[in-house]
Amino acid sequence: MKTLKDTVIQMTLPTPYAVGDVHVYLLKGSRLTMIDAGVKTEEAWTALLDQLKETGYRPEDIEQVILTHHHPDHMGLVERFPNAEHVAGHPKLRPWLEREKAFFHQYEQFFKEMYLESGVPERFYFLLNHLRKPLKWTSQGSLTQELTEGDRLPGHEEWITIETPGHAQSHISFYREEDGAFIGGDHLLAHISSNPLLEPPFRKGEERPRPLLQYRESMEKLLDKDLGTVYPGHGKIFNHAPELIKERLKKQEQRADKVYHMFSDGPLRAYDVCERLFPKHIESQFGLTMSETIGQLDYLENTGRIVTNFKQGEKFYKMNR
Repeated sequence: MKTLKDTVIQMTLPTPYAVGDVHVYLLKGSRLTMIDAGVKTEEAWTALLDQLKETGYRPEDIEQVILTHHHPDHMGLVERFPNAEHVAGHPKLRPWLEREKAFFHQYEQFFKEMYLESGVPERFYFLLNHLRKPLKWTSQGSLTQELTEGDRLPGHEEWITIETPGHAQSHISFYREEDGAFIGGDHLLAHISSNPLLEPPFRKGEERPRPLLQYRESMEKLLDKDLGTVYPGHGKIFNHAPELIKERLKKQEQRADKVYHMFSDGPLRAYDVCERLFPKHIESQFGLTMSETIGQLDYLENTGRIVTNFKQGEKFYKMNR
């Protein structure tokens, strides 16, 4: 458990996911705030109770919860704080927290169409039936306050909201200008690069998001800030954000080069590229690997190095000669 000026207290909770433990942060100020809320398991709840007790607090003392994004390991215990009058987050977090049925139907339809367009074999289609499965690890509630770019955190006016989409469309981070402290959720992690994850358009009829392009923009935006200590959602606290960001951007460009050369022999669908890019992981981590693959293709298309065309409902990519 670590503190900064006795206002930020890190607590570490177990998760059932491969990423391992997740961090939540107790923020002291004119309101006692929990930033993020772990995953909804009894193990995580017990760990949180124990660590709250060490700081001299109880769940009843938490006055508000602020969420960095909608993933289950970050908002699972929201409903366990009986006196939290406000739950704050990005507007795009709302349908996840409030379980909007129409949104989830649209979500499932989007991925069905994406599978068809990408040339995904039928053996993977059973995964479409599991898209709502992670909801069992998360809470249901109401988003009572929206936070967008430039908003100050209620009760903690020194902290400014920065929109950082890419890993999630709902992702926001928090920056303290005084000393460069940064509470970044999953946007910037020391030990691994966050996956830019595919999501449907927030509103029906909009173009789908390009998460890798968004992620790069969100990272580049941080280079304009004087970042100091980074408090991440996973892994260790660190202080070398600018160097890490530049390294991550460079590695993404190197992977894009690798993908580009796959088209030397002719057009490929997204699934064909994924199979070549992640031969060892495509079966066990299909969603993550397809998200990464389509992100790379979006990047190459955006830079003009590849072009696309449709053939019998499938999308083919080829070199732009």
